Amino acid sequence: MRLLGIDPGLRLTGYGCIDASGLSATLVEAGVFRLAKAGTAARSISSRLVELDADFRGVLKRLRPEVVAIEGLFAHYKHPATAIAMGHARGVLLLAVEQAGLPLVELKPKAVKKSLTGFGSADKAQMQRAIQAEFNLPEPPNPPDVADALAIALCALRRQCGGTALQSGALTPF
Repeated sequence: MRLLGIDPGLRLTGYGCIDASGLSATLVEAGVFRLAKAGTAARSISSRLVELDADFRGVLKRLRPEVVAIEGLFAHYKHPATAIAMGHARGVLLLAVEQAGLPLVELKPKAVKKSLTGFGSADKAQMQRAIQAEFNLPEPPNPPDVADALAIALCALRRQCGGTALQSGALTPF
């Protein structure tokens, strides 16, 4: 089974694709969509969303995942605008997944961190090192959004394989 994990954002959106057999996973490809920053020709939110949509649909077409897992929306009281920006990006991504007819798994950030590190409040560096170890990489994935996306894909795999969802052909949201 091929899973695509997505860490959504309006500046950087990480993606990580894995091929899975049972609970073991092989890294297929991982990277980020770097969206135009403020001060460039494509600085508006709407233009960045158009760019994200095109980039993401290209990856869906090229990698052909069977399941897409995406980080759920969260808000930090010190940075409420981040949740709003992430919500815009998630909306574009969710629409593309639905239009592609792919099963979707949504995962909370703390659940992903706990699944990979055993600690729901793991920091970016811990997540990067955990992914480095998981895939036996020579160095931690950089930027951290890549590691987060791979962690999302792995968490979805573990959640689905841990239950009967894959055996019955039905995926359940988390």
